[in-house]
Amino acid sequence: MEKQTDYPRNRTFYDPYPDYTRPLYEIPPSTRERMGMRLAFLYGKRQADKYILELERILKVHYAHKPFEMLEKEKNYDPKERFSEKDMILITYGDIVKGDGDTPLSALHNFVNTYNWGTINTIHLLPFFPYSSDRGFAVVDFRQVDPELGTWADIREKKRRYDLMFDAVLNHVSSMSEMFREFRNGNPRYLNFFIAYDSPDDLTLDQRRKIFRPRTSDILTRFETIKGPTWVWTTFSEDQIDLNFRNPDVLMQVVDSILFYIRHGADILRLDAVTYIWAEPGTESIHLPQTHEIAKLLRDVVDAVGSGVALITETNVPHKDNVSYFGDGYDEAHMVYNFALPPLVLHAFYSEDTGYLSRWAKNIEPPSDLATFFNMLDTHDGIGLMGVKEILPEEEIEFIIKTAKERGGYISYKMREDKTQEPYEINTTWWSAINDDNAREDLTLQVKRYIASRSISLVLKGVPGIYVHGTIGTVNDHERVQKTGVKRDVNRGVIDAHAVNEDFRNPNSKIFLLRSHSSRINLIRTQNRAFHPRGKQKVFELSPHAFVVLRTSPEGDDHVLTLTNVTGKKLQLGISLKALGVYERLWQDLIGDKHWEVVNSRLRVALRPYDVAWLKPIQEIEGKIRV
Repeated sequence: MEKQTDYPRNRTFYDPYPDYTRPLYEIPPSTRERMGMRLAFLYGKRQADKYILELERILKVHYAHKPFEMLEKEKNYDPKERFSEKDMILITYGDIVKGDGDTPLSALHNFVNTYNWGTINTIHLLPFFPYSSDRGFAVVDFRQVDPELGTWADIREKKRRYDLMFDAVLNHVSSMSEMFREFRNGNPRYLNFFIAYDSPDDLTLDQRRKIFRPRTSDILTRFETIKGPTWVWTTFSEDQIDLNFRNPDVLMQVVDSILFYIRHGADILRLDAVTYIWAEPGTESIHLPQTHEIAKLLRDVVDAVGSGVALITETNVPHKDNVSYFGDGYDEAHMVYNFALPPLVLHAFYSEDTGYLSRWAKNIEPPSDLATFFNMLDTHDGIGLMGVKEILPEEEIEFIIKTAKERGGYISYKMREDKTQEPYEINTTWWSAINDDNAREDLTLQVKRYIASRSISLVLKGVPGIYVHGTIGTVNDHERVQKTGVKRDVNRGVIDAHAVNEDFRNPNSKIFLLRSHSSRINLIRTQNRAFHPRGKQKVFELSPHAFVVLRTSPEGDDHVLTLTNVTGKKLQLGISLKALGVYERLWQDLIGDKHWEVVNSRLRVALRPYDVAWLKPIQEIEGKIRV
């Protein structure tokens, strides 16, 4: 992974074929011992002794693809700088843009280049493999680019300019995949690749009740095979067949695929639905020790040979369970999705009260300087609600749901242990969640409110991400939902690049206003080291109507005081220099270009409705100019 700012980037690509004339990779003894212990925990000592040899072979093959130039660059790699203030991630489907380009992937590339303006440096390409359902997450072939989207050459072209995030869909495969077809055909290699029962009654009613379900469908699905009917474990849908990680061959195939992705451009690997990968009847089958051990083994693998590749876990679960995937901060995920953030931001803007958000933010801290949060507000799925189950009271969650529904959002449900349904996520665009589509409000006010809400993800410790529809303020696509019957499609419509370009020519349009304001605030963030993920964060409760955070660079020499008005009213805020711990008398607003002076040892700031102010000591600004 290389950090560059100029285009085209000075990228180093893996060689397409391994070079075995150079010395082969040797796993450091401590790493080999640790991997062996993980395999023994999962499969026992005898199997571990066998499969550590296969794991070594896979790592040697991968390493042999590295050119000499890449090996030399890795010598200067600093894991503490894996993420920095310059990182911003765009989440997108490969075919979500209709525009100029030979393929949908090239049309997307052109669109992002046109409207990026130097702030996005990483693209999360949602599954771009051949698939049969679930908008890419029922993967038919993990090694191919969907020909409807483009080719590996399109991916390589993106890599020349951007870091890339790929999905490692660990939990399941499509029912149309070759692996599952061969399972049904009785191929001995694949008979133990899936969790199968001869009768649905083999999974007892008591066992079924204990399983944590993100869906309301049955956990077992019937399929006809060469040996007769069989019932297989399907966590998400009848078309998504769970892999059986009790079989070490499955784990080896996953490791091999992950390294394949790295060789084809992945800088970040998103471990999709990782919490469900180890099934254990009689338990909830989530967050099991075996699940964490597999995630740790994958961390060992990428740290050993991945050239700075990072793992991010996607677990829409209560916050304390979510952050458990950091491990001790050094041995599991490099980054986790901050699922509590979106509903807390919605609550703050709906109630015009930042109390819950501020108190939560005061206490979040990654466990090490190698771990960080992924601070997103909108995703391709929606706004998950599990992250705030133990943070917001039930009546406050119901308040969020009620308000979002009034604004055209849909609610998806999961199954409780007692077989009743529980709200799981809100399906909506972020624009429609923040701004009531039916309200007759001034567009400028709506844009201000929208930018204010999005600024929260920029100021918190971590790496900010934005879904592609969030960049242009898309409204809920009810027509698409009615057509497909899929609630999540409300936020998955196709973007017409030509229509966006036409709107952008109009200085009074929503897109023009959004891009003008968001590009400025995004650029300011990337230029101030105070926003580094390793920097300090101090949250102040100056008013229930404002979210206030002081960010400080890792070196302690760069400060930005961020203030966000979550209301449609004017605010007067004051804070003592002693509380700030920064004894500077003159501060400049980096966004509004205003100056604020300290009076009687207190910094006083006036905020208009939905104002965002980022204040920096004048002396720090002038010091950087002199240098």
